[in-house]
Amino acid sequence: MLKIELHEGWTVRAVGGRVPETIAGAVLPAAVPGTVHVDLLAAGLIDDPYRGVNESALTWFHRSAWRYETVLTAAPAEPGERVDLVFDGLDTVATVELDGAELGRTANMHRAYRFDVRELLSADGVPLNVRFDSALEHAEQVEKEIGARPSAYDHPFNAIRKMACSFGWDWGPDLQTAGIWKPVRLERWRTARLAAVRPLATRDRLTVHVEIERDAPADLVVVVSVLGRTEEVAVTGDRATVTIAVPDAPTWWPAGYGDQPLVPVEVTLRAGDETLDEHHARAGFRDVRLDESPDEIGSRFTLLVNDVEVFVLGLNWIPEDHLLTRITRADLAAAVDRAVAANANLLRVWGGGIWESDDFYDVCDERGVLVWQDFPLACAAYAEEDPIRAELLAEARQNVTRLAPHPSLAVWNGGNENIWGHEDWHWKPRLGDLTWGAGYYYRDFPELLSDLDPTRPYHPGSPSSPGHDPEVVHPNDQRYGTRHEWEAWNREDYTYHDGFVPRFCSEFGWQAPPAWATLVATLDPGDLRKDSDAFLLHQKAEDGNGKLERGLAHHLPIPDDFAAWHWATQLNQARATAYAIGHLRGHAPRTMGSILWQLNDCWPVTSWAVVDGESRLKPAWYALRRAYAPRTVSWQNRDGGTRLVAVNDTDLPWRAPVAVRRLRFDGTELAATEVSLHVAPRSVQVLNPPPALLAAADPDREVLVADAGELRATHLFAEDTVLRYDPAAVRAHTVVVDGGYSVTVTAASFARDVAVLADRVAPDAVVDDMLVDLLPGETRTFTVTTGASVDAEVFSAPEVLRSANALAAPTRVG
Repeated sequence: MLKIELHEGWTVRAVGGRVPETIAGAVLPAAVPGTVHVDLLAAGLIDDPYRGVNESALTWFHRSAWRYETVLTAAPAEPGERVDLVFDGLDTVATVELDGAELGRTANMHRAYRFDVRELLSADGVPLNVRFDSALEHAEQVEKEIGARPSAYDHPFNAIRKMACSFGWDWGPDLQTAGIWKPVRLERWRTARLAAVRPLATRDRLTVHVEIERDAPADLVVVVSVLGRTEEVAVTGDRATVTIAVPDAPTWWPAGYGDQPLVPVEVTLRAGDETLDEHHARAGFRDVRLDESPDEIGSRFTLLVNDVEVFVLGLNWIPEDHLLTRITRADLAAAVDRAVAANANLLRVWGGGIWESDDFYDVCDERGVLVWQDFPLACAAYAEEDPIRAELLAEARQNVTRLAPHPSLAVWNGGNENIWGHEDWHWKPRLGDLTWGAGYYYRDFPELLSDLDPTRPYHPGSPSSPGHDPEVVHPNDQRYGTRHEWEAWNREDYTYHDGFVPRFCSEFGWQAPPAWATLVATLDPGDLRKDSDAFLLHQKAEDGNGKLERGLAHHLPIPDDFAAWHWATQLNQARATAYAIGHLRGHAPRTMGSILWQLNDCWPVTSWAVVDGESRLKPAWYALRRAYAPRTVSWQNRDGGTRLVAVNDTDLPWRAPVAVRRLRFDGTELAATEVSLHVAPRSVQVLNPPPALLAAADPDREVLVADAGELRATHLFAEDTVLRYDPAAVRAHTVVVDGGYSVTVTAASFARDVAVLADRVAPDAVVDDMLVDLLPGETRTFTVTTGASVDAEVFSAPEVLRSANALAAPTRVG
């Protein structure tokens, strides 16, 4: 097998649609892999769609057509040699021609294509062309042919197998990319090749499933080597299975539970003494399953790895960049590392994006981050007839085969909110007798996985109540399966979480704008207003700003000043994040999973992400890190009262004294006691404080504090809108240190949610911690890492040194 990359010498030009005159006649160098948007940007022919209102100026692209061209120079096939032209991904509606002969037409960006070109090659070169037509127009035509199905957005993204959020989402732009988005190559081979290899590892066994493509008769043998053991089997037909017992294999564990050893696996295809093809992989030996056994409440939904129950500390994952071909392995590693640094142990690859790359999975394998992979169907009804059915099942077979060897992959999920949508989003009258996707979720996907990957659990949809008719037991029923909690945010305050104890919450979250430095890089100075056209173009949620302000009004003043409004909304997101996660973790083992929406953004936008579109940490990321810590203490509303909840998600018992005090904001101690924590491994303890600690005489100027070693939990007896904070409770002293600055903050009065907004000092600046509560006389030193040289006094500026106190009106101080 000889593989030759075909990534050089491509051009691209417009061949259809109402293209701007400056672009219509241009023949541009084309990056392959790449997309047209990236080439237009490189040529300076379009403005960055992520900046200002530029996205809205690119709607012409939706109905355009493009032609990629190159010359393929390759020696003609020798006798007995097969030569294939392989495209790993074409986005999306493509016609491939070689030397004037049409090789094929495609309409699915999620799958690879292979063409036999041995009769068309020439050492003198032949033209290779790929034409991309409008994905939107193709989807509209398919919709006319098979019947329109409802979806969450105006574009018929459910009528074409293309990344759904390519057509826009409530956090993403509507760019509708086109291009050769994955590698393209020639493969020269003889006799037979490895068409597919699926190494499936459990704790003590490796089973390698091989599919063979033959081009000539031969006696074939598959040889597998792992951990010093080698087995071979003769191939009959086009499939072979090799099983090797490995009782001494090192065990792969999720982050927080053990190490992640990865073992090389070598697979060779031979005909006699001749090696025809090879495949190299890595295996992680572990078992994974879901406990969905009935109990007195409903049924459990608990992930077990190596028979150990795992409380899932998860984050939803969307594509790291809307322009997918710009994402590098280093980008993915950095993004996953931010999740790991926030103590997460799982990423859910959301169904409106893509089947994630092997680079993504490799990174997760190495770090012990479990992956929940949705089948790419989201927020829509999907036709179960061709052309959609054939394409969807073909892509599923390819991608399950590709991803199954990764030990990080823990759960297959049928799709996002489609079962819920069918029940609640008024689809049924519009659908009539049309299919909507049930056949995929309840029949096709389970059958496909039974064949290709029986080693992992499958969940029919997020949310859903497995084993129950969705018309009888609601798919979002808290007693079963998975739940999405979006009343909190869309219509209710984040304290709405208190009313529900789901078995597993796979989506919930709260919005906030991106970091200030990201706003400044994205918007012109005159657009730094919450009502500017540019700011609103980067707020895709329906009535997003209205929801931000209604959410603020429950807890915090709504500032008129934009910079203060920005801080207040970011702070409210952080509090909402900590509140919801504390509630979910505090109810283990009834609740056994928290997957926050979301980790990342694909462009600069106001969204639910804790890391913004330019990879800056929002305050909510720091709240998440604290809420997902292995050990936490928090005050919660439980059983009609205020309780202290301690979570110990480690393998060791946690014994510690806890000092509990009620104080005035000026530091006067009003009541105090000491309680003892005795929390078993992977367990929760709920403590009832003495009534005297909860009897606030002046609820607008008192705070309840629990200190367990370095962990602190505070409880306020009223909302910030009425609390009599000292708005000038903190001062800072800053010194230069290697790599940045050390900022020591001292509190003269109780200071809540103290933060150094480092990115306001320099775009590259990052602070080590945030959202710290300080009592009078206490200090906290923050370390700011930056390459910039600035006046140390800037860290004392009110727009940099922030707290909840400064949001309070001075007239309420007392």
